[in-house]
Amino acid sequence: MSQEEMVCPLAGTVIEMSEVPDPVFAREAMGVGFGITDTPGGEVCSPVTGEVVMVAKTGHAVGIATDSGLQYLVHLGLDTVELEGRPFTVDVAKGDTVTAGQKIATMDVAAITEAGKSTTTVVVVTNSKKMVDHLDVTVGEAERGDVVAQVFLAGAADAGTDAGTDAPAAAPAAEAPEAPEASGRPAGLDGFDLTAWEILDNIGGAENVRSVTHCITRVRFYLKDADLADDTAVADLDGVIDVVRAGGQYQVVIGADVEDVYDAVERRLEASGAGGAGGGDTGAGASDAEPRERPTTAVGWVKYGFSELIGVITGSMIPVIGLLAASGIIKGVLSLLLNFDLVAEDSNTYQIINAMSDAVFFFLPIFVGFTAARRLGADPIIVSIIGGVLCYPSLVDMSETEGDSALLGMSLNSDFFGIPFHVASYSYSIFPMIVAAWLASVLEPWLKRVIPNMVRMIFVPLFEVVIVSLAILLILGPVVMFVSTGIANLIQGLYDLSPTVSGTVIGALYQSLVIFGLHWAVIPLVAQDIAANGNSYLNAIISVTMVAQGGAVLAVFLRTRIEKIKTLSGPAAISAFCGITEPAMYGVNLKYGRVFIMASVGGAVGGLLTGLFNVNMWGFTGSLIGFTSFVNPDDGVDASFWGYLIASAVALAVAFTLTWFFGFKDSDVDKGREVEKVRLGSREPK
Repeated sequence: MSQEEMVCPLAGTVIEMSEVPDPVFAREAMGVGFGITDTPGGEVCSPVTGEVVMVAKTGHAVGIATDSGLQYLVHLGLDTVELEGRPFTVDVAKGDTVTAGQKIATMDVAAITEAGKSTTTVVVVTNSKKMVDHLDVTVGEAERGDVVAQVFLAGAADAGTDAGTDAPAAAPAAEAPEAPEASGRPAGLDGFDLTAWEILDNIGGAENVRSVTHCITRVRFYLKDADLADDTAVADLDGVIDVVRAGGQYQVVIGADVEDVYDAVERRLEASGAGGAGGGDTGAGASDAEPRERPTTAVGWVKYGFSELIGVITGSMIPVIGLLAASGIIKGVLSLLLNFDLVAEDSNTYQIINAMSDAVFFFLPIFVGFTAARRLGADPIIVSIIGGVLCYPSLVDMSETEGDSALLGMSLNSDFFGIPFHVASYSYSIFPMIVAAWLASVLEPWLKRVIPNMVRMIFVPLFEVVIVSLAILLILGPVVMFVSTGIANLIQGLYDLSPTVSGTVIGALYQSLVIFGLHWAVIPLVAQDIAANGNSYLNAIISVTMVAQGGAVLAVFLRTRIEKIKTLSGPAAISAFCGITEPAMYGVNLKYGRVFIMASVGGAVGGLLTGLFNVNMWGFTGSLIGFTSFVNPDDGVDASFWGYLIASAVALAVAFTLTWFFGFKDSDVDKGREVEKVRLGSREPK
């Protein structure tokens, strides 16, 4: 069996890979190797003789391939990619030939330590899974250039040397130095880039991705073949909380780092060439490069249409959710300032703060038009202009007038070249702009085909703005507003029939919608209700369900003695109290099923009290952080606010107490209980 020697690239203490303070390296996910701690830094030498095949842009990693086909990675420090190369000077470039012990870089230990990063350096054989039989490491103190490890190659007759000779054989094509990524994980990846690579690797590769978007806690993939995805492998990755298949999407629950992971996924898709005509959709907003497979049955079409609708709503609303939440908090603060006579309603101070809180709602068609156009593949700027048309001041004034006749209960308050029509108030609307973006996505490609290139820059926007604006104002807008208003009135009517029953049912079941991602069908209704009417009773019930989920996971945090569960449950409780429940549900509550049941009971009790006290909500942000959303803009702190406090406190207490006594014990973790993955219409084990 042939072998290769590895020398220590830095002076320090050589340790086994399992002792490296990084879970990815420690479990040998990137390959076998060793670490060096307590290093003074300085000059870094090559651990082997070979060709430089990779130098990280940030200088923290160098990849070297030997004649045997082995690929080595020297990774300087841990998480040092975030230092943007400041502590490193690299003396070699891709394609250079180096010998073992030759200087390849310099590492400034003081700069790394000052930045709060670990100086532990790792040497790893990145293609060891296929080519290495075993590795012997000599642990303990070592000087730079000392031989500290022996790599024993597997299948030496085939992969290491030609049979009957001592001459090295050509490396297998898949392991050639010129293609360091072909054997598996690329060298030098860590942090969010590593998480993104591992996710893509376990869902069938970048070529299996049609499109990708993200919400507050999840990266949402549309896959070409969902059966290629390995749910268990993805859910077990570091940085991943859980996996959900729902609404035609493959949803990877990340938590607070979702935007960073999503950005890394986009970079991997772009680098792989999977985007554009290749099939993948690398943006939250672009349309699918090739159509998804069409269903063949009526039920299939219903599921397909619903999946597409949820995808469009998600992609359209996610970028503005944070703005809506922030505006709601500002509105609540302004109400408190008025209530305590700190500002007067006719003062300039009030007008400035009110503009900050109301702008996102008033100009909502512009923002939603931009995000919906990105999701559907239309020009975002053109569709934003159409949104500007809908909330133009003179049209807003026109919507407030009464007409002489009516159609479908709507006043025909205007006319266009003598044709009467209803001008609705679109300045706080959502759904008409989603329809406008869809219409633009259909019209725009046709216009680009029929209009010559030399005048396309002028006439495509001209015709698109005119045609879509008139279609929305004269026909589609009134119809969409009629339907959306009808749905909102239906929900309000059901609530008015029995607020306590409605509160109890919604409080018990709402977070179950979150499991499937179906809550995105409800969120725009809440947002439009607040935008149009200034309040939402439904959102008040939703708020208390968040508190209940937080109370349950808080009980787990205080009860458990398992450090891993504490690490998950503590931040998850904070997240739930800030209005984001996915980390709590997927990280803990659903995994240990009784916890979710106890939280749902707490949500039901809280919803009952919310309905009983007729709690209303004037802002978008809920849970504990959204307390200002329950301050009445007209009356200040009233019975609704105290009802919110009572309902939230009881929901938290019930969920906490039930979980403490009946919902969780550490032995549940020892049994390794997992959540069963649920598809729409079927169940699929994890």
